[in-house]
Amino acid sequence: MKFSKIIFFLSMLFCSVLINAQGTQDWANFGRYTEANKTLKQPIKVVFMGNSITEGWVSTDPDFFTNNNYVGRGISGQVSSQMLVRFQSDVISLKPKAAVILAGVNDIALNNGYISVEHIFENIVSMAELAKQHKIKVVLCSVLPAHHFPWRAEVESINQIKELNEKIKNYAYENKIAYADYYTAMVDDRQGLNSKYQRDEVHPNLQGYKIMELVIQKILSKIF
Repeated sequence: MKFSKIIFFLSMLFCSVLINAQGTQDWANFGRYTEANKTLKQPIKVVFMGNSITEGWVSTDPDFFTNNNYVGRGISGQVSSQMLVRFQSDVISLKPKAAVILAGVNDIALNNGYISVEHIFENIVSMAELAKQHKIKVVLCSVLPAHHFPWRAEVESINQIKELNEKIKNYAYENKIAYADYYTAMVDDRQGLNSKYQRDEVHPNLQGYKIMELVIQKILSKIF
């Protein structure tokens, strides 16, 4: 009995230490847009949820967002699990008419450790379902092509991206959700991101973002 109490005490102590150690870290980076979210003027037309590709889109072509009443909520380096955790704060709470979800490339690049393509897909589906429950229109986006990751050269990217995109595309079709196929518009004969549209194999340049704008505007024009 005493031994059991000691084990229980040690377990609780370990959990307390772990929680306190994690308490100083904002893993999902809720703080990135806390103040910006407070100052947004309603109504908001579209929120773009994503990683550095979305964040870079806003900084590279800000007029695209301001002129169309679009809001960018991309955070560099984020994986789909982090986006899912902050989806309530950075999308649903803003009450947009639509959400554009672009996620998955950093998961494949192992930014937060290993995760299967299936579980990446499930995180994306969870975001879509949360949006739908709150009467927010959803646009699911293909992951952009990437021949390799400069920061993680050992990772095989081509086939995993194609597999994830196929899952997203099929889910969108089966559930009557709009699908933005950036991949087809931007892929080259290496099955990577066309050199005309990129600056480092993964992130688009201005010309690349212009291609993405053509793709997404065609879809959003049908929603509104």
